[in-house]
Amino acid sequence: MPRASRFRGRRSIVIAVGALAVLLAAAPFVPRGDDDHGAVSPSAADPLILEHATAGASAVTPAARAEIERLVAQGQRSGRTVSARTAPTALASTQVRCADFEGQTYCLHAGWTEDSPAAVVAGVAAEATRLAARPTAALAGTGDQDLLTTLRESAALSPAARASADRAELTQAARAVAKVWLIRHQIEGVPLPAGFLDQHPEVRADTAPSARTAASPAASASTAASASPGASPGASASASPSASPSASPTTKSWGEYPERAQILNKRRVAEQTRTYYCGPTSMQMIGWNWTGKEHSQEFWAHKLGTTSSGTAITDMVRVTNNNTGWDNAAHAGPYIVLDVKKFTFGQWWLLNMRHLVDYKAPLIFHPVLLKQFYPYLDDDASGHFQVGRGYAKRGNKPNLVGYFEPWNQQRFDPSEPYISRVQWRNAYKSYRANEAHFQHNIGV
Repeated sequence: MPRASRFRGRRSIVIAVGALAVLLAAAPFVPRGDDDHGAVSPSAADPLILEHATAGASAVTPAARAEIERLVAQGQRSGRTVSARTAPTALASTQVRCADFEGQTYCLHAGWTEDSPAAVVAGVAAEATRLAARPTAALAGTGDQDLLTTLRESAALSPAARASADRAELTQAARAVAKVWLIRHQIEGVPLPAGFLDQHPEVRADTAPSARTAASPAASASTAASASPGASPGASASASPSASPSASPTTKSWGEYPERAQILNKRRVAEQTRTYYCGPTSMQMIGWNWTGKEHSQEFWAHKLGTTSSGTAITDMVRVTNNNTGWDNAAHAGPYIVLDVKKFTFGQWWLLNMRHLVDYKAPLIFHPVLLKQFYPYLDDDASGHFQVGRGYAKRGNKPNLVGYFEPWNQQRFDPSEPYISRVQWRNAYKSYRANEAHFQHNIGV
């Protein structure tokens, strides 16, 4: 987790003309109402602009390797004292171990986070305890594996198998550290550490003339303005400081993105054939849209390790990285599991736009499938996966996100309404559905 104390005494790198603009200084515009519808070096004349920057895979440095082995050794020490029957709090403390990679925190089975390791473990312990005590008639499952099951599966492995799995997950995380820093910088305005670009030549950036034109004040004001969820459509809004024509922001504002964007072929879609197959079906659509070849849901279930308990988001990211090219440096770079609990709606929305316009790559949505967020549902359901593939800015009307929906309730109960694969829905509700999931993370 980035902390001010980690950078005390260190100069933050100057990466563009003028001061670094902090994105969305005011609370973001929140839509109202329902709607169902290769590395480069800068010169003095051409400063480095990171607004379009992406990052390929990072090298696993000796420091990162030592951190990985430290966590693996911790797991081996506790390996023979835990099993699938271990109490939830002990499962959390032994299976959820956190690494520090260049000042960013990654926790096994949880992903990249801005919380402290102690807070992550405490939160997982509380959730695992709640899940252990829940009645059997819980929300209908659609295929998202809950955390307690993930921890029990990890604990059930032999010490050698668990060490191998942990080492693989942590190595994948270490190879994404430059991407994590870029997202923190581009979306949250966190300064990059000194020497970042020298240390990470895998960052692909643009140069721009020093007389770069800032976004128009009108566009910036309409998109980075502040309004509360309950405000009337005519409520006044004030522009972010970065909207000033004299500023030279190093990251994009909402207004600099096109009004609408979408990727992926809407004919390369499928509905899940089993109630617990939202993971394999989402992966089927992600892979099909990369290769043009449709593999079966069973093919993807095998790669994901899906069971009747569902699929973990860490496996969704792993398989996307290992079996498609969406993770190459020309697209998203290594996919990561990113905790977005502290993101405002504006930051979540900006992450979507960056991914679709700058990366031209799908997102792995991880919401809770509740009727309050998705009016096409006949019943509330569990955590879920969807494939993010578009957005539409609509002024004073609610903004929309486009995604592929693998869940069709009618397949399993003919009395329930049909759900289409191709969806364009209220973006704020999708954000809230992401927030409502205990893990509040996303695959990007």
